[in-house]
Amino acid sequence: GKLGAASIAGVGVAGMVVMLVNSAMMGLYQGLRAMIARAIGAGKPEDANHVAQQALVISLAYSLIMAVIGIFFAEHILILMGVGADVVDQGASYLRINFIGMVSMSLRMVTEATMQASGDSKKPMYVAVFFRIFHVALSPFLIFGWWLFPQLGVTGAAVTNVFSQGLGAAIGLWYVFSGHIRLKLTMRNFYFDVKLLWRIIKIGFPASIMGMEQNLANIILLWLMTPYGTIAVAGHTLNQRVAMFVFVPAMGLGQAAGVLAGQNLGAGRPERAVRTGWLAAILLSVMMVLISVSIFLWAEHVIRIFSSDPNLIPEASTFIRIAAAGFLLVGLTSALQQVISGAGDTVPPMLITLLNLWLVQIPLAFVLSRFAGLGVYGVRWAMVAGGVGAVIAYVIYFRMGRWKTK
Repeated sequence: GKLGAASIAGVGVAGMVVMLVNSAMMGLYQGLRAMIARAIGAGKPEDANHVAQQALVISLAYSLIMAVIGIFFAEHILILMGVGADVVDQGASYLRINFIGMVSMSLRMVTEATMQASGDSKKPMYVAVFFRIFHVALSPFLIFGWWLFPQLGVTGAAVTNVFSQGLGAAIGLWYVFSGHIRLKLTMRNFYFDVKLLWRIIKIGFPASIMGMEQNLANIILLWLMTPYGTIAVAGHTLNQRVAMFVFVPAMGLGQAAGVLAGQNLGAGRPERAVRTGWLAAILLSVMMVLISVSIFLWAEHVIRIFSSDPNLIPEASTFIRIAAAGFLLVGLTSALQQVISGAGDTVPPMLITLLNLWLVQIPLAFVLSRFAGLGVYGVRWAMVAGGVGAVIAYVIYFRMGRWKTK
């Protein structure tokens, strides 16, 4: 934030592209969690190990392909986003380095998903706390050139991200291969199991499409923002960063509910899987109410954490107050969606996401911003409307109970 609006916008736009690419892998991790949780619940650790082996190979292959794309096409990707030359200049190096660093990111996420699905959520937390503290501590040295380090600006932010992710991957690999979790991963008797790979992809592909569509929609919404200038783009991307922070507890408890639901279904206890979903939804909804009210009351203070730009603070504060209305629904959506996906029923969440994004959120954003006189704020209100549509659909499908038979 101290580097200015163009740097904020460059990192924000490049970050959305990185998230789009990562979301394709998220489907693999969803399939990984669902299958390992079922195997652990059924008392079959050797099957869980076999699933983790295949997922490790897939993630490495995918990340190497993305690294090559990043090396040659980083600038072209940002130019296609329609942002200004100053934003492209700041964002290209950030995008390229993060694409190259996909290998370390993918290894970290595979080990994290494996530990979580085995029923151990503490070890991934220890890993994350350690490497993120390291990340935060190292960042200013490379961004601002403190002490003996070079001043790299936005590039320094990307380098510290990739380096810290690599550290997290190394620790995560040590945990899963050393047997310090419920599932000890080994590459003994490894072979390419085409049938199992297809099962993982079959479960995970809808989740990948869902994640990619969500991030693609975010890029389109950003594209609708670009005519309003760099300040609007910077404010929007700042809000997305705050939203990511808000979504962390929702994702964490939601994933826990999904793992527990999968294990209970594997153990033949579907009624406990249902109770897990509703309990997680209640807990998360209470948490999100507290967070949303706090953000609404102290919006300017939240934005000042990231930037002191007097032109940016009023715009971004209004954005975040609008977003706070949508945060109220995040808990319910995350809990039910993760339980449904954790059961291996990943197609309905994909369809809910697709229909909601392309029939509600994006058309409404275009209409409200271009024809209803709301301008840049129309995009933000459309995002809230999309959240309302999603929560209604998830509650209806969860109550139908078809996900329990997968």
